[in-house]
Amino acid sequence: MLKIIYEDQAIIVCHKMPGIPVQTAKTGQPDMVSMLRNYFADKKESSDVFIIRRLDQPVEGIMVFAKDQQTAAILSRQVQEKTVEKEYLALAEGIFPEPSGILEDFLLRDGKTNTSQVVPKGTKGAKSAKLFYEVKKTISETDLSDGPVSLVSIRLDTGRHHQIRVQMAHAGHPLLGDKKYNKNCPPGYLPIGLCSVRTSFHHPTTGESVEFTVQPTGKLFASLI
Repeated sequence: MLKIIYEDQAIIVCHKMPGIPVQTAKTGQPDMVSMLRNYFADKKESSDVFIIRRLDQPVEGIMVFAKDQQTAAILSRQVQEKTVEKEYLALAEGIFPEPSGILEDFLLRDGKTNTSQVVPKGTKGAKSAKLFYEVKKTISETDLSDGPVSLVSIRLDTGRHHQIRVQMAHAGHPLLGDKKYNKNCPPGYLPIGLCSVRTSFHHPTTGESVEFTVQPTGKLFASLI
């Protein structure tokens, strides 16, 4: 269940599978942090686990973890300075009017329901959200949806709660398998059509530019990639 892409003395890069939480308080449910701590314990390694950027539980893809607080601070600074690049692939309903574009909204998070929504500018507690998208492919007929499905590459300028899922749904292109924001989502378990496929940053120890990529798994992406 733990898929390690790369590891050295400072960082460990993993491919998180869909359905696995990054961290949870639920007893008996595996999460990325506990699995990594067990992995280090089995190796008799004293490293800890520091989350740099989270992924929603139903989302799969690349996650970078720091092994110590100093490394975590360096990587977190890169995130704040927007020098960390991250690319997602999404399966969105419908045909986009333009092959590429920008979505800019204001999002308000509801902690009670663990959801976010697009709200007017100036709404108390709202945060700006911006992403760039590029349509890679559109299929007019598929057994995954009642209508056309588009494979979309997405880059985040901001990192808000459920940002891609909320902004895409608000734009009229909800993601396949998204039970929170897609009212057309069928009953039963279906992995969400969203994967963090690429990330690049400056290695916190060497300063060199590093890049990691993964391919999405599951039947949702199989028919479009």
